[in-house]
Amino acid sequence: MDTEANRNYKRVVVKIGSSSLTHEKTGSLNFNKMEHLVRALCDVRNQGIDVCLVSSGAIAVGRDAIGLKERPEHISAKQACAAVGQAKLMMTYQKLFGEYNQVAGQILLTKNTMINPVSRDNAKNTFEELFRMGILPVVNENDTVSTYEMQFGDNDTLSALVASLIQADLLILLSDIDGLCTDDPHRNPDAVVIHEVEQIDEQIYEMAKDSTGSEVGTGGMATKLTAAKIATLSGADMIIANGKDVGVIQQIFEGNITGTRFHANANPNFQLANFIMETIG
Repeated sequence: MDTEANRNYKRVVVKIGSSSLTHEKTGSLNFNKMEHLVRALCDVRNQGIDVCLVSSGAIAVGRDAIGLKERPEHISAKQACAAVGQAKLMMTYQKLFGEYNQVAGQILLTKNTMINPVSRDNAKNTFEELFRMGILPVVNENDTVSTYEMQFGDNDTLSALVASLIQADLLILLSDIDGLCTDDPHRNPDAVVIHEVEQIDEQIYEMAKDSTGSEVGTGGMATKLTAAKIATLSGADMIIANGKDVGVIQQIFEGNITGTRFHANANPNFQLANFIMETIG
């Protein structure tokens, strides 16, 4: 990738999914990975770049804390897990960010926040004030009251909505895949990563097959392409990278990455609220 372009990013949104935050066998938080993630984000912040983290994991963390072995099916049970898990997740982030002299602030969003113009402006103003104060926002969907979590796709779409709202110029999706592939890499060992996408066309959409095989994650490639459409039309690059090693964040800002970058293709007629209503409902 073009290293010069990477140096020009001023505001970045990083999304990490549930499967990247927890141990596969137990579903418990992977504290080692979380610590490395926080350190990488703080290092980006120390370069003078605004950083926003969109973190999944509330339901998975709550499920583990409560002692449920399988992901709950009923919405009310998911919301109960989220109520427990969100507090535990944020407590962990606050502690880790504090070790690097960084203050983190929690923002919980719903679909209605993004649709309602007053709520949307209030949310945008809150983000701007946090950045002005040097505070790193940690965002999740408000799973305790929202029923749209499955549609947001493990926060893939939500992270793109946030990137659009705060006018970020880069969105990084840390996932359990290496990037956009020619076929499902979990089923086809010959699938290869497409490193650069200049335009999202029908050929790209045909590759949008569900490719997440984890029990805790909900985001497939289709949701990532939706995120890419939102981000690029809003004027941001979007990169899909494997979150197995969060050191990939540092590699991105060094211009050395093996993931997929979707190039910004800003459209002045793109309306965030209209897109949400038309695609998410």
